[in-house]
Amino acid sequence: MDSSSIQLPDTEIAGVNLSEGQLRVHLARAYLVKTMTGSDEKTQWWQAGDLVLDEAEVHGALPDGPALCAGGDVEENVYVYRDMIPVPLDSRGRCRCDLALKDSAQRITADGTAVRLEMRDVPKYIRHIRD
Repeated sequence: MDSSSIQLPDTEIAGVNLSEGQLRVHLARAYLVKTMTGSDEKTQWWQAGDLVLDEAEVHGALPDGPALCAGGDVEENVYVYRDMIPVPLDSRGRCRCDLALKDSAQRITADGTAVRLEMRDVPKYIRHIRD
């Protein structure tokens, strides 16, 4: 089975906004790793998109401007995704994001009732990953 996931470390965050209870983490350059069935190699791509939490309750102040993600957790129901987000992601139920930012003590931390990824355009190829 083919699979794709966003690798959170080094993902470029263009900004974060909270409007009418909806939290959007704008991913200017999210790094995806794709694995194809029957292949030992993986490929790396980049794509822009938003991580969206509905009915979000934010904990702490949100960052003012762009930042690099250092990693973190995205939770949906009983699953915890550490330093990655599966693509696609669209889930209702208890959810949470807790993202660390490089060179900052600030975090993006929020709970919500639904979480999804809204990716834009098409992924752009970067390279093959050979183990």
